[in-house]
Amino acid sequence: MKNLRHVPLAEIEQLMSEWGEPRFRAAQIHDWIWKKHAGAIDEMSNLSKKLRDKLSETYRIPKVSIDHSQYSNDGTVKSRLKLHDDRFIEGVLIPTDKRMTACVSSQVGCSLSCKFCATGYLPRARNLDFDEIVDEVTLLNDQAEQHFNRHLSNIVFMGMGEPLLNYKNVMGAIERITSPEGLGMSPRRITVSTAGVAKMIRQLGDDEVKFKLALSLHAANDKKRDEIMPINESNDLQSLIGALNHFYQKTGNEITFEYILFKNFNDSLKDADELVKIYRQVPADLVNIIEYNAIDQADFVKPEESVTDQFMNYLGTHRVNARLRRSRGKDIDAACGQLANINRAGTA
Repeated sequence: MKNLRHVPLAEIEQLMSEWGEPRFRAAQIHDWIWKKHAGAIDEMSNLSKKLRDKLSETYRIPKVSIDHSQYSNDGTVKSRLKLHDDRFIEGVLIPTDKRMTACVSSQVGCSLSCKFCATGYLPRARNLDFDEIVDEVTLLNDQAEQHFNRHLSNIVFMGMGEPLLNYKNVMGAIERITSPEGLGMSPRRITVSTAGVAKMIRQLGDDEVKFKLALSLHAANDKKRDEIMPINESNDLQSLIGALNHFYQKTGNEITFEYILFKNFNDSLKDADELVKIYRQVPADLVNIIEYNAIDQADFVKPEESVTDQFMNYLGTHRVNARLRRSRGKDIDAACGQLANINRAGTA
């Protein structure tokens, strides 16, 4: 059966005409799908039973659901989401005083095998469809309203998977999320994070997207980046620098570098100096220095506070706009790099 949410409005209008239904029925169906988030055709109560039955013979509305949620001591909520084919992804709701951020996934698993990331040790089963990503965001927005009485203020594509390897569906989801028929969110409040797919970063620029871009850098020379991020072997730093500059020239949108500190690997002052040099080649607004969050599959550890302070001070001395990002949701494995569909204590 066909997914009704994959059928364009014009095609639904044509279908209604062929079935002898008035044109406005198509708008009603579209409204049920995207504004009222109907999970079944039978919920469309302003359609006749005859029309609902006829639609149900050919179409369905597969919906994402919350399988379970975990609640961190710091307010972070991690949810395991069940897809129509019984596969799972994870999404995270991160509340702060000023923001309510949804960290969303774009793939079931991941193919990039970054050595520090739990998702990277999972096989990539498939891409998420655009409507599944929209469901994910909608469910996290519902949680924000339920638990915090607030709407989402920001969305970051920093969950499971590489967004730029699911380009069409991520773009389609963002188009729906930012439309008046969706959440009506400003694209300036959306950040897409990539491990570094130079060709698709350039495509973002050519498509003149309106959202922000983050590059997961994590090492500022190719040798070290090759060790922890295999994608660097085919997308080295010079190709990424060129792609990021192209993106900025085409869009003028904010670019952020993400840099996880690993003890005795990328946390020396020499590493900091190499990061400064990369920063000066790209019109980046910010470098997020991130605490490493331990995973069972890797032996990395985070450096001592004194080493982190020295690293941050070096960046500041060299006029790098850097911010130390403290991890949220570590007690429920919801922090950066920890998403792996593992059911821990504290489920609900």
